[in-house]
Amino acid sequence: MLKVLIPTLMLIPTTWMTPHKWLWPTALMHSLLIALASLSWLSNTAETGWSSLNFYMATDSLSTPLLVLTCWLLPLMILASQNHTASEPLNRQRTYLTLLTSLQIFLILAFGATEIIMFYVMFEATLIPTLILITRWGNQTERLNAGIYFLFYTLAGSLPLLVALLLLQNSTGTLSLLTIQYSDPIELYSYAHKLWWAGCLLAFLVKMPLYGVHLWLPKAHVEAPVAGSMILAAVLLKLGGYGMMRMVVMLEPLTKELSYPFIVFALWGVIMTGSICLRQTDLKSLIAYSSVSHMGLVVGGILIQTPWGFSGALVLMIAHGLASSALFCLANTTYERTHSRTMLLARGLQMVLPLMTAWWFIASLANLALPPLPNLMGELMIITSLFNWSWWTIILTGTGTLITASYSLYMFLMSQRGPLPAHIIALSPSHTREHLLMALHLLPLGLLILKPELIWGWTA
Repeated sequence: MLKVLIPTLMLIPTTWMTPHKWLWPTALMHSLLIALASLSWLSNTAETGWSSLNFYMATDSLSTPLLVLTCWLLPLMILASQNHTASEPLNRQRTYLTLLTSLQIFLILAFGATEIIMFYVMFEATLIPTLILITRWGNQTERLNAGIYFLFYTLAGSLPLLVALLLLQNSTGTLSLLTIQYSDPIELYSYAHKLWWAGCLLAFLVKMPLYGVHLWLPKAHVEAPVAGSMILAAVLLKLGGYGMMRMVVMLEPLTKELSYPFIVFALWGVIMTGSICLRQTDLKSLIAYSSVSHMGLVVGGILIQTPWGFSGALVLMIAHGLASSALFCLANTTYERTHSRTMLLARGLQMVLPLMTAWWFIASLANLALPPLPNLMGELMIITSLFNWSWWTIILTGTGTLITASYSLYMFLMSQRGPLPAHIIALSPSHTREHLLMALHLLPLGLLILKPELIWGWTA
């Protein structure tokens, strides 16, 4: 664990001591080395349960893929942010990089924690850098509103979780993930127990976000700078799924009855947010709502508690992290050139940037789950396990996949095809930096086809 955590900590003094000319190349190289070092965690996921153990942290086959995704995203965020922070004062650029690094530190500590209270503290700590990123580096004045939404939705959801965890500590005597799975199942009968069950999961359902408590997400995504959107879509939403997988194992006897309304909300959300995507004019907002719809499937997959549901949820989380982050980067490249997120104003870009259109095409196909990409594998596993649980769900999930295909196609055709509008005169060509950024998103996604057991999780 420390071989990744200590270099990440040292990235902060590096950022503040590097001369201006070398700031971005140094930060990028340093974070890429960390990302490459983190790949070594993937070598022994299947054989043992827990590995890389120390007093407070460990990795197992559930947290390893998420840890590697976190480390992989930092260099990508640095690559994506280089252009739009170039005009800012030097100190602000350094602060920006420091925030991104601190976010990675908190995420590694959250995914690696063996103690649930430590996970909770780090889960909350990720709020602070994200909030500063949204409220300070966002694009419009609406960003303050978005930051408040983001903060209070998450806080309102996670305060009951703290109380629930303290009660759990009282009744079982431990909160260590290593031992808690072996403790006796808690007898849960009274109404207070049902409230406790809801408290345990509410924070994660808000973070996912479940349809109904999802209103903070489109706002936060649209107002955040590109790095904020990338880390939100790729890793912060996955904190919710990870926490749910860890908690649901302990809430065994009650989940069977109590999870019905949440599964209904999740699957209904897949259809509703997909339909909202078909009506969007704002590019970033469309990608943000599509995240809600994908995460609805993940919530359903986790709550029915079958091995297929669990591994499908993990596969979809990793695949969606890469694909969705790639789409936000592409939306940002368009925004940097046309200074507008409205799809009607910037269309027909295939005429001007044909190579970017190729990336758009691949990323859109990844988003709509094209075989043989991991996105399809995750969705199929979740849909199959949901169908096995109750065949009525196929109506909702089937409609959901149909709508997903429709809005992905709509997004691609609106932004890339058709005649170039007359007001677009001079666009700067696409840079090597941007092509590298897209390749680093979509190549891992393609390579996971060859070795999917890295992201199967517990069932491997």
